[in-house]
Amino acid sequence: MSATPQKSGDIHAHIRDVLACRKCPNMIGPVVTHHPLIANVYLAGQAPGPREGQFGKPFAWTAGKTLFRWFETIGVDEETFRAHAFIGAVCRCFPGKAKGGGDRVPSPDEIEACAGWMEREIQLMRPELIIPVGRLAIERFLPKAPLAELIGKPFRATIFGHACDVLALPHPS
Repeated sequence: MSATPQKSGDIHAHIRDVLACRKCPNMIGPVVTHHPLIANVYLAGQAPGPREGQFGKPFAWTAGKTLFRWFETIGVDEETFRAHAFIGAVCRCFPGKAKGGGDRVPSPDEIEACAGWMEREIQLMRPELIIPVGRLAIERFLPKAPLAELIGKPFRATIFGHACDVLALPHPS
């Protein structure tokens, strides 16, 4: 799908708005988002990890290395994927570390504060395929169910008023 001039301008303005976001005081910046791109494939992660901010792109560290190895098994390298698929996330800033270890799960308020970014992206792009990665992202697009019933199985869904295919992947961490 080639971008119309209107969509191209809209996605550039949208990304500027996302990068300027400071809605969540407990999240750790910087905001991490994909470069402006109108794509037929929309991959939705959970939230950036502690290192993605320094690279300025989603899935730039450990989980990304695993994710892109998965795509290489079907003949799509990282550079090609990033050039042809938009990578969004449920939350756009690192949520911080959890008290018991690992990354903190964003709060419902933080998830809601970022929800409009994803909705706007889906409305602008109208992707043919959405790939949610990890439970938090999967639950934004598919009914709650055991992950074994959702991972790797194709679904047809209406997302923000747009009908598309959804193919869930496990979190690559």
